[in-house]
Amino acid sequence: MTPQPAGPPDGGWGWVVAAAAFAVNGLSYGLLRSLGLAFPDLAEHFDRSAQDTAWISALALAVQQAASPVGSALSTRWGARPVVMVGGVLASLGFVFSAFARSLLHLYLGLGLLAGSGWALVFAPALGTLSRYFSRRRVLAVGLALTGNGASSLLLAPALQLLLDTFGWRGALLLLGAITLHLTPCGALLLPLALPGDPPAPPRSPLAALGLGLFTRRAFSIFALGTALVGGGYFVPYVHLAPHALDRGLGGYGAALVVAVAAVGDAGARLVCGWLADQGWVPLPRLLAVFGALTGLGLWVVGLSWGGPLLAAAVAYGLSAGSYAPLVFGVLPGLVGIGGVVQATGLVMMLMSLGGLLGPPLSGFLRDETGDFTTSFLVSGSLILSGSFIYIGLPKALPSCGPASPPATPPPERGELLPAPQAVLLSPGGPRSTLDTTC
Repeated sequence: MTPQPAGPPDGGWGWVVAAAAFAVNGLSYGLLRSLGLAFPDLAEHFDRSAQDTAWISALALAVQQAASPVGSALSTRWGARPVVMVGGVLASLGFVFSAFARSLLHLYLGLGLLAGSGWALVFAPALGTLSRYFSRRRVLAVGLALTGNGASSLLLAPALQLLLDTFGWRGALLLLGAITLHLTPCGALLLPLALPGDPPAPPRSPLAALGLGLFTRRAFSIFALGTALVGGGYFVPYVHLAPHALDRGLGGYGAALVVAVAAVGDAGARLVCGWLADQGWVPLPRLLAVFGALTGLGLWVVGLSWGGPLLAAAVAYGLSAGSYAPLVFGVLPGLVGIGGVVQATGLVMMLMSLGGLLGPPLSGFLRDETGDFTTSFLVSGSLILSGSFIYIGLPKALPSCGPASPPATPPPERGELLPAPQAVLLSPGGPRSTLDTTC
């Protein structure tokens, strides 16, 4: 039976859902971030360029994010549990199929299309379900779930390098397929939760199920445009941070260490920033713009660093990128209301796919033309800075004309029960969520 509480329980089974979302994030984005360690072996085996192998991750990212609205729509219609469980099976089959690849085309189809389609069915429904279980501690819960990315990278980066050295890339992909199958039991933990304000019946129209009407809201449109630009550079380190470290002469395990320290900084920052955002001291859109800009600057530093300083630059990048991640999803309930958060998550992932599709191949092309990844990381950082500048147009991203209210103990959030008009942006801070004014 579906529980029907008066509002988000802010705990209880929600922490189990957070653990499931943690594993889902680790077995999707975390795995994809570490997969770049196999690209040099793939390029050598098939005698192809870095740009050609980069299309594997680019296609996986693009399919995952472009098809995320489909996962959200299916979740809205039939619930998150069956959708995520089916997605886990598809992702696992993609890795198993790719282990027997005879050309890069087979890898494009296996990892890019099949595994990407499976990941599209798991991420948005899991994160959207998690947001429905929390109110006051929502950003912290989202940040906890998103640490699965960094924790998975920390474990999988050296483990994948060991698998590549021991079993070769075919054996490594086969074993990764077995690991990815654990997405299925994670989906079984996503119990449905009915909340006040939910529609009485699932939408019947495909367009309504996809949530395309959200683009009529000015704040969400600004957010979507900025996030699409950020996506053009945000995922380049997922693919090319390890090859960049190899180009700098750090060796296989040195490159794995660079990925690992970035993952540690990323994971820690997601928790700290989630806690900070839930205090309501600074509006979420302002934090989003600031940490987005710091992420872009961090990529500049990574691109210009050599040897030992590259480790420190990777930590700085991980801290800024990890702080940005929970804010992207934490701000959505205030923009669209809790009833539309699953659909909004899918749409944001789709928009980021535009950058995810073009960013890594452009980075690989620039590397082939210039001989290293310096220009690639500079361009990627510039794209993130551009998107962060657009975030300034969100309500409360800039200080308002009126005096700020003194901090107080935040009451339960009421944003999920309101229709979310365009001029209002509600954050977990409660009483400080006021009408936006511009100077």
